[in-house]
Amino acid sequence: MIEQPLILVINPGSTSTKIALFRGEEEWKEEDISHAYEDLTSFHSALAQLDYRFNAIEDTLRNWGCKRTDLKAVIGRGGPLKPLEGGVYHVGEALIKDLQSGKLVDHVSVLGGLIACKIAEEAGISAYIADPISTDEFDEVARISGCPELPRISLVHALNIKAVAAEVAREEGRKIEDVNYIVAHLGGGFSIAPYSKGRLIDVNNANDAGPMSPERCGTVPLQGLLKMCFSGKYQYNELKKMLLGRGGLFAHLGTADCREISKRIEAGDTKAQLVLEAMAYQIAKEIGAMATVLKGKVDAIILTGGVANNKYVVNWITERVSFIAPVKIKPGQNELKALATHACKALSNPKLVKEY
Repeated sequence: MIEQPLILVINPGSTSTKIALFRGEEEWKEEDISHAYEDLTSFHSALAQLDYRFNAIEDTLRNWGCKRTDLKAVIGRGGPLKPLEGGVYHVGEALIKDLQSGKLVDHVSVLGGLIACKIAEEAGISAYIADPISTDEFDEVARISGCPELPRISLVHALNIKAVAAEVAREEGRKIEDVNYIVAHLGGGFSIAPYSKGRLIDVNNANDAGPMSPERCGTVPLQGLLKMCFSGKYQYNELKKMLLGRGGLFAHLGTADCREISKRIEAGDTKAQLVLEAMAYQIAKEIGAMATVLKGKVDAIILTGGVANNKYVVNWITERVSFIAPVKIKPGQNELKALATHACKALSNPKLVKEY
């Protein structure tokens, strides 16, 4: 029996770095490396955390008894880059340059490709990223906003969306190129996307619009927002944090934890119920809007991400959208497995690998 290649997968998050070793597509070891709040706040940017997180990964690999020479490939989460189609990308000179420039969105996911490259270079193997946040497969009509200076852009949880869509298609015995799904990734931020024949043709950018989420405000009244901006009460960074880090459920209820909110509801907290239902209501509205993008030809609606574990939210959404198409629940996310699958495909068929 041929031994499957050993692949290291790296997924940096806001307070931890998830890594895993896969034998082919089968997970062998996994670790969620927690980072102390005091350590992270000592860095002025996500990019500045590169060596700190790299060293933490190195320590874990040593504890596992894994040598770099044992690895056949390293793949990291793809951060925000220039707009590009989905797929698996070689971490080459141009990609590294853009990640290191600091001109892109300062998001911890930029470290995925950089750490992967650092490990791969010393091991003499290939480094990859796949389905980055800036995956852009929009139809041109989706780019137009009402202000020419502000075109709509694609920032999307592409990795998990594409992975769960492929999983549902397999379960249904269909090819992804033959189906139309609406996939709602419901995490700390939400991406609700019409997935048409293998392409993410539109999405609400969670930083700009769409339903409120546990930590983000979503679409808000424009005139009210303008008044806040020019009221003199807020600096830019204060307002940004209010809208994108302490908005949504947190702003209303003081917590972004849907589990805690569910407990409040069960204890009779009517405000908690109203706010959580309002979030579900807005998610359902966005799903309905995306059904028009697909001209009503929707094979399934897929709810995924951490919030898809919440029975209240799932039931409220389902009540409003099940008339459109069957609702499939795929709670949580398995981005590590999705990345490993991409790396396996890259190793077995190098022609699939794209250059940035």
